[in-house]
Amino acid sequence: MKNAFFRFITKWFVSSLGLWIAAGFLTSQITYSNRLIDTLAAGFILAIVNTILKPILVVLSLPAIIFSLGLFMIILNGAMVYLVSKLYTPMHITNFWAAVFAGMVIGLVNFLVSTIIDTTKQ
Repeated sequence: MKNAFFRFITKWFVSSLGLWIAAGFLTSQITYSNRLIDTLAAGFILAIVNTILKPILVVLSLPAIIFSLGLFMIILNGAMVYLVSKLYTPMHITNFWAAVFAGMVIGLVNFLVSTIIDTTKQ
C-alpha cells in the first residue's frame, strides 16, 4: 500500500513538473494563471487520468500501437493531456498538437525522474 501511494505521489509530481516545463516552452499555446496550485491541480488530475483511463485506452488501441511500433503512445499521451485541459478549465491548451508536445515533455521528465530514483535505490 505504501509503495502504491509513493508511486502515485511520484506520478503527480512528475505530471505537475512536466506540465510546468511544457507551459514554459509553449507560452502562447498552454495558458494557466501562473499559480503553483493550478499546476499541482492539473498534475493531480493528469495523474488520476493516467492511472485509471490510460491503461484501458492502451489495451483498446493495442493494434495501432503495435502497427506504429509504439509511436501511437505519443498520440495517446497527448490525448490524456488534452482531456485534462478540457476537464480542468484554469489550464487551457489551444490545440491537440500542443497537448502532444506537452505529453512528450511529461514523458521525458518521467524518464529522467524515474532514472534518478532508480539510481538512488542502488
